[in-house]
Amino acid sequence: MTTADSNGASPLDVEIGALQGGPADLKQYAGQAVLIVNVASKCGLTPQYSGLERLHARYADQGFTVLGVPCNQFLGQEPGSAEEIAEFCSATYGVTFPMTEKVEVNGEGRHALYDRLAGHADAEGHGGDIRWNFEKFLVGRDGRVVARFSPQTEPEAAEVVTAVEAQLAG
Repeated sequence: MTTADSNGASPLDVEIGALQGGPADLKQYAGQAVLIVNVASKCGLTPQYSGLERLHARYADQGFTVLGVPCNQFLGQEPGSAEEIAEFCSATYGVTFPMTEKVEVNGEGRHALYDRLAGHADAEGHGGDIRWNFEKFLVGRDGRVVARFSPQTEPEAAEVVTAVEAQLAG
């Protein structure tokens, strides 16, 4: 079992489907650092897939993974089927990190994963609803959310890399 945060629940305890079907067992990442990112294929920020993949590859052997969570809530920028999303990510950006099923991150249909993420504020104090595609949450080795980064923050920005490295060192 993962370590719970102050509200009693770790994001890694949530049940969610894998992009290609079946469950995505998030508990397999217990003891690792995980960067959870809501992603979309037709967004101006979609090129961040490249940085996410490089970050994943750079630290994967140290107990780190990126977890992509497709979402179509922002101007319909992730309209594809699971197969289309997987093909796009692989062919266009060489994505090898795991992806979940497409979910809602805001509103009444918000997935339980984002219920456990949204309350955590970023360095500027923004908490609550997800603002746009590519908002990032870093879950530490203890299962707690340790950082939130705005959609515009590049995956390889100094603040993201520093936060990931701090989790891997601790």
